[in-house]
Amino acid sequence: MPPDTAAEPAYSRVMLKISGEALMGGLGYGLHPPTVERIAREVKTVHEMGVEICMVIGGGNIFRGLQGSAQGMERTTADYMGMLATVMNALALADAMDKQGLTARVMSAIGIEQVVEPYVRPKALQYLEEGKVVVFAAGTGNPFFTTDTAAALRGAEIGAEVVLKATKVDGVYTADPMKDPSATRYAKLTFDEAMSRNLGILDATAFALCRDQKLPIRVFSIVKHGALKRVVMGEDEGTLVYA
Repeated sequence: MPPDTAAEPAYSRVMLKISGEALMGGLGYGLHPPTVERIAREVKTVHEMGVEICMVIGGGNIFRGLQGSAQGMERTTADYMGMLATVMNALALADAMDKQGLTARVMSAIGIEQVVEPYVRPKALQYLEEGKVVVFAAGTGNPFFTTDTAAALRGAEIGAEVVLKATKVDGVYTADPMKDPSATRYAKLTFDEAMSRNLGILDATAFALCRDQKLPIRVFSIVKHGALKRVVMGEDEGTLVYA
């Protein structure tokens, strides 16, 4: 009997969106180095399967623009501060990936060339084709847009086959599983179903962009060991939202 053929990944190029809060581990603020290292190892496992990976990291573990605005700060200023927070997170994660033997490149939507290179689409595509992991920082470079929107936008621009939204919850549920023990996880949802049920999977702008571009979204838990690999392999992990 011939040996079993190893299963192939379901995707060849993915956009991984990680919230800033996911980098905190058990801390209440900032970065938890063991958590950052663990995420870098998970990315390496998927990269070694031949999957091209680009990433967008949030900044909520350091600064959240909406909170600053609510406390009286001018919204545009608060959002720019949030963008800078994502640059710090991107640098930390890129450094952790480099230590895992990956080659990571951080590209920023705002100009800070002494720290990271500017986002240029053809250069990002070149890096992906060369086997590098590309981390997009500073959101879209514009206030009033979230890092969810940045992930949808960059994902569409570079031809990602799916947006993987890594959270602390292992999918989308019928109710808050922390409050309702009877809540069940959706395995799959159409964009229309998610919208009609007001599930809040991404912010409205990001969700509309993914829907218009027929770019599927997979929500899963970055806390679960091996979940990223299972998602990329097309297994029943998290919740798939599709056209």
